Amino acid sequence: MQGRGPNLRLVYERFRRMSPKEFSRTTDLMITEGWIKSIEVIFDLMELTDADRVRCSTFLLSRDARLWWDSAFVSVNLQTLSWNGFKEIFYSKYFTEEVRSRLTREFVTLRQGDNSVAEFVRKFERGCHFVPLIANDVQGKLRHFMDGFRPILRHDVRVAGLTTYAIAVSRALAAEQDQRDIDNDRQGKRPYQAPQQPQ
Repeated sequence: MQGRGPNLRLVYERFRRMSPKEFSRTTDLMITEGWIKSIEVIFDLMELTDADRVRCSTFLLSRDARLWWDSAFVSVNLQTLSWNGFKEIFYSKYFTEEVRSRLTREFVTLRQGDNSVAEFVRKFERGCHFVPLIANDVQGKLRHFMDGFRPILRHDVRVAGLTTYAIAVSRALAAEQDQRDIDNDRQGKRPYQAPQQPQ
């Protein structure tokens, strides 16, 4: 590492002791975003400057990502590149505006369909990550979440008069289990109940 000599070397050694993951290349946006978030946690903990954040993150780039960075950084002034500036360059390669737009469209039209509540929640929360305009609006998030349910489940959840997303998730999971129990009962398959202990 060049620049501040021994001090920079100490920063980098401390950073490596935190076991940050290398980034080589991926088409999975959650992995891409997860990598950035994971190293930002370390950066915040170490209270690193922008310059140190950029230097440490570029040393984690390997294989295809390293080749990309070696050609990209030729047009970048590393002395003035901020962490946000690095992320813009990084996202322009691995998380393009076109991809963000597609994810936004998918989220806006997300419906439960044949998915379980747990799977729908996972997809919904992933979408919230990419569409903060909805995710940061408490009532909008709750409304969008409930609108995505199958009608019978949406009815069961709305009847409860819920006011928060977390409670809606809990109620939806319970309603789904209730529906399974009803279906099992109709088919003569009562849900398993543990034997009661003698008193």
